[in-house]
Amino acid sequence: MSNLSFNKVAGAVLATALAIVGLREVTTGLFSSEAPAKPGYLIEAATEVGEGAAAADVMPDFGTVIPVADLKAGEAAFAKCQACHNVANGGANGIGPNLWGVIGQKPGTHAGFAYSAAMTDFGTKQAVWNDTQMYEFLKAPQKYISGTKMSFVGLKKSEDRVNMIAYLRAQGGTLPVPAPNPAAAAPAAAPAVAAPTDAAPAEVPAAKPAA
Repeated sequence: MSNLSFNKVAGAVLATALAIVGLREVTTGLFSSEAPAKPGYLIEAATEVGEGAAAADVMPDFGTVIPVADLKAGEAAFAKCQACHNVANGGANGIGPNLWGVIGQKPGTHAGFAYSAAMTDFGTKQAVWNDTQMYEFLKAPQKYISGTKMSFVGLKKSEDRVNMIAYLRAQGGTLPVPAPNPAAAAPAAAPAVAAPTDAAPAEVPAAKPAA
């Protein structure tokens, strides 16, 4: 092979090598990515604020809220229960017991209904269904009385529970409405915390030695 032919081949090989190296550098610059500080996927979740945030459920003062409760709204809320219960005076039991006079009645004692062991046990410990117990039961039946047959998920709004209790009271309830006691429904006050101060403590004069 002559020197001229060799130089041509060597030049072609060198040019090809330079082209490959250059292409690799360009590709790396275009598509390179930095490794994340922490491996994994970022999943953004919306933070619930305002009405969506859970609020503390303070037990209402029944002596204040029952007299002004909305009976029509309570009747509408009770419509969710009518597949299992009725409130007719002397009405038959259904999937659940008849609820005429349930407010003021001893739990688990309505005639002719086969209660769960959990409800029967609850009735041995409670004299009557009162407002407080019914309020908690309507909020989450399975949580308040674990093992009850009642599979209803509950009424999450406090006003719905108050209105339904007032409606049930109007259907043969025998428990007197308690006297108003607004202070009982007030949330507990937070302990007072002394405000910080930047003032330096006053110097206490040294005691004089005894003469």
